[in-house]
Amino acid sequence: MVKLRKDNLILSDGSFDSHRWLTEIAKDYSPDELHRLRTVIGLTENIPAAVLMPMGDTCVLHGLRTAQILQALGLDMSTLAAAIVYPAYRYAKLSMKDIEEKCGFDIAQLVSGVEKIDQIAIDGVSGQLENLRRMLITLVEDVRVVLIKLASHTCLMRAAVLIEDASKRKLAEQTREIYAPLANRLGIGQIKWELEDLSFRFLMSEEYKQIAKLLDERRVDREDYIEEVVRKIENTLGHVEVNATVVGRAKHIYSIWKKMQRKGVSYQEIYDVRAIRIIVKTVGECYAALGVVHSLWHHIPKEFDDYIANPKSNGYRSLHTAVIGPEGKTLEIQIRTQWMHEQAELGVAAHWRYKENLLHDAQYESKLINLRNVLKWQEDWVTYIEMGESFGREIFQDRVYVLTPKGEIVELTQGATVLDFAYHVHSEIGNRCRGAKVNGRIVPLTHVLNSGDRVEILTARAGGPSRDWLNRDLGYLKTARARAKVLHWFKRQDKDQHIHDGREILERELKRLGADNLNLESLAHHLKLAKVEEMLAALGNGDLRISQVLHAIQTVRPLLAKPIAPLATLTPSTQKLGTAAVTVSGIGNLLSHMARCCRPIPGDPIIGYITVGKGVAVHRSDCVNILHAKENKLPRLIQVEWVVNSQNRYAVDILIRAYDRAGLLRDITSIFSSEHINVMALNTFVHKVENMVDLTFTVEISGLELLSKVLGRIQHLPNIIEVRRTQS
Repeated sequence: MVKLRKDNLILSDGSFDSHRWLTEIAKDYSPDELHRLRTVIGLTENIPAAVLMPMGDTCVLHGLRTAQILQALGLDMSTLAAAIVYPAYRYAKLSMKDIEEKCGFDIAQLVSGVEKIDQIAIDGVSGQLENLRRMLITLVEDVRVVLIKLASHTCLMRAAVLIEDASKRKLAEQTREIYAPLANRLGIGQIKWELEDLSFRFLMSEEYKQIAKLLDERRVDREDYIEEVVRKIENTLGHVEVNATVVGRAKHIYSIWKKMQRKGVSYQEIYDVRAIRIIVKTVGECYAALGVVHSLWHHIPKEFDDYIANPKSNGYRSLHTAVIGPEGKTLEIQIRTQWMHEQAELGVAAHWRYKENLLHDAQYESKLINLRNVLKWQEDWVTYIEMGESFGREIFQDRVYVLTPKGEIVELTQGATVLDFAYHVHSEIGNRCRGAKVNGRIVPLTHVLNSGDRVEILTARAGGPSRDWLNRDLGYLKTARARAKVLHWFKRQDKDQHIHDGREILERELKRLGADNLNLESLAHHLKLAKVEEMLAALGNGDLRISQVLHAIQTVRPLLAKPIAPLATLTPSTQKLGTAAVTVSGIGNLLSHMARCCRPIPGDPIIGYITVGKGVAVHRSDCVNILHAKENKLPRLIQVEWVVNSQNRYAVDILIRAYDRAGLLRDITSIFSSEHINVMALNTFVHKVENMVDLTFTVEISGLELLSKVLGRIQHLPNIIEVRRTQS
């Protein structure tokens, strides 16, 4: 049986005898590890004694008591060291830099992990318990962080006897609802049972005292009875050559009360107040011992459970049976191997005992690899029937849990940004959001949040959202809820303003794309809007996205505002023009190509020009060479239309004007790379006096929508002045 408490290490002045403790544990750690522990203890002993923990212990005493629990659980030296130093870091302002320099990076990482959990403001989180449980799960990257927190909380609960009742109850509620279930899920029976008994004692003192009194009244008789049963089992197992350790097991007060409530029975009807545990070497001996027990006494069929063949969700394995023992008294008997016993007592922590044992390497490594699955099991954590508490069956990997400046927990979708957070808190905060701090550091509004982040939103006194926030390609908003709130804000604005804003959006985009010679009436009709003003208003208030307009331009026959010249109507024939496909009016198999002067792409208004010896040259309708064509050339113009094929690529020239800076070219080309766009050519011209640069890229683009997306992303890079499509 693992003992978590060693009160003989507390000296008469209330301090902890660290020297004696290190001597006692020397057999479990190397000389180098013991030296590191002494260094850590020496670092904390410099903390003033006036700096106290919430329950009145000094930082040094609390840290050593926490480490004592962890050592009994078999944890490694780094975990013990982190437990010792953490109180000094949290309450005495010991710097992380000092910890890393004097204790090591591994210990500093564990301290940082415990800090993440402690940043959560647990006080006053009624109604947020589910979020709190989930957040604790998502924060954990190393199981040892949870074990340190559980051991530290156990120390707090032991010391809570001396504090006022209100604070005691609050701490006990946190223990019952968060920490004891967490210990149960990790299979750490020793901590689970102690936390449950202590919280039960503080929350339901009368019931606790009643059961404790009943246990005390019958303790002597029970111990004599158990001693007789143990001798009987040991002798019988010896006859069949099964080596076993047989001990009486103390039933915990809270588990007795819980079973009384669940089964609706009295204390006298609880079978396992008298309990025996048999520990053997192999699984085969478990079943052999079970046969011996059942041969000695009649077993109660409904009270048999085989948790070896069917382990519990937290990894617990054992045989449970109940029998009618001597004098007709009921006995509960548990049978398990030593390994199963370590698992039951220590849970996840048990694997640290065997990290150097090759026989257990596979299990140990598997446990570490699947740690997050251990902490995210879909089954109920634990069901407190008497409390009406159920933790539910959920998986949390698609959620993040972040903190407000006051420590309240906010649940968001994985990938949510600080702007999503602002709108989650309140619509007005989102509308007036102009910046944000995450963990005290200023970040852009597109910053993606991680569980445990503490977020502070910086707002303006007035103003509203930017239309760029609705552009999915720019990454401002992830959640539909936040996007809907931005759309709602724009819809509330004046219609005339919407029309004005929509016109600006459309003109700016078409000018940037070099596609401004369009028939807006026909475009509005295609979008199923009666008037151009309705289209512009819808674009301005967010009901219509610019990407929808570009898609309409690209997928329907573009109508020119002013036709260049009357064209004859001929029987159309689809022809391949280089890598593109267009419908050309009745020209047979005449050769054709894209004009290099204007480089048209699908969605552009186009027209064909019959050349001498080179077939049909396809131009944009607003190409300078077409607009200024001489009158005798007009009969050579023919009508052509796009046949869109998303697999085709077209050469496009893009002009980027920016203030020169280091990394500018890298940032631009990374955008092309992320969109799988091939760069065919690059020309640069530097304006040294103005410290400006003109970059002209020739790239392969599949259509207007992709071109618009890329231009928008480039426009939002630092130092960019202008980005637009241009003609060669």
